[in-house]
Amino acid sequence: MENNQIHNSAQMNPDLKLDENFWNERYKANETGWDLGQVSPPLKAYIDQLENKDLRILIPGCGNSYEAEYLLEKGFKNITVIDIAPEPVNRLRTKFQSDPNIKILLGDFFTHKAEYDLILEQTFFCALDPKLRENYVEAMKSLLVKGGKLVGVLFNKQFGLQRPPFGGTDAEYRLLFGEGFEFKTFEPCYNSFPKRAESEVFIILGKK
Repeated sequence: MENNQIHNSAQMNPDLKLDENFWNERYKANETGWDLGQVSPPLKAYIDQLENKDLRILIPGCGNSYEAEYLLEKGFKNITVIDIAPEPVNRLRTKFQSDPNIKILLGDFFTHKAEYDLILEQTFFCALDPKLRENYVEAMKSLLVKGGKLVGVLFNKQFGLQRPPFGGTDAEYRLLFGEGFEFKTFEPCYNSFPKRAESEVFIILGKK
């Protein structure tokens, strides 16, 4: 696939570095406008219908990870979260220090090696430099077992920004994920958090 077919709708400011320091400073300054303060309603609804509590679950770019907390409340036993920023990771390690059912990692998602049955996407994809979107797909394919699922929400609108969040279109996403994933669900999100209403698409993508 050609890069310009995928990335032409979202371009990052070339002087901006979305690295550990960038995100860590956002958390320190409490400049976290993407943080809902609660589990994302679409993901909550999805989690509620999962029956296998032993699923190996990853949440990349976890931040404050309300989804992980909800998974623990629901009795899931094999949760891994990862973030590049030390600030939220340290908070989570303190919060869940006595819980053996969650693994909290400080590190780069793109170098992470493991196997998962389910990966939950919540504001991670839109925070990445759009040039990394193909890398994102390849990393997801390498982390998911065959038949494993990538589930979550993506923005289905353009923001016209040169910094996160970066949006996208249905056509871009179908091109980006089409080779490696089966589109089990790919539709406008009916139960978004109110401030994100009519701007999200809900995805359930199965690894081929």
